[in-house]
Amino acid sequence: MSHHTATVPGSTWMARWAGAVLCLAVAVIHVVDQGGITATRSPHYIGVAYHVLEIAAAVAAMLLLIGLVRLGWLLAAAVAIGPLLGYILSRGPGLPHYSDDIGNWTEPLGLASLAVEGALLLLSVPLFVRSLRRRTY
Repeated sequence: MSHHTATVPGSTWMARWAGAVLCLAVAVIHVVDQGGITATRSPHYIGVAYHVLEIAAAVAAMLLLIGLVRLGWLLAAAVAIGPLLGYILSRGPGLPHYSDDIGNWTEPLGLASLAVEGALLLLSVPLFVRSLRRRTY
């Protein structure tokens, strides 16, 4: 057993890889939605939020793969929750200076995003809680 695995119990390699892949899928979906890595959605704060999400997703994937699972699962949960809330707010009441998606609940890329984020949330929250219950050495 490697030192990283011993210091961060509570996550199997399979779960960590699945979490990393789901994090990267969240990032890819948002890069596609914004029109590419160098594009920034309008209004500006939405574009910045997309870039922050994409970077956070990549960092969470890296943390999970190198064995820093407690922080990795916490960040992965945030990567799942953030866009889920954004989806609900942007399709429901709308966001300041952004009303383009109000009522657009069935957009295919949005539904794919919800599926990936939901799976990531269902995976990351229990494993993060489990990591808190385990003693690290």
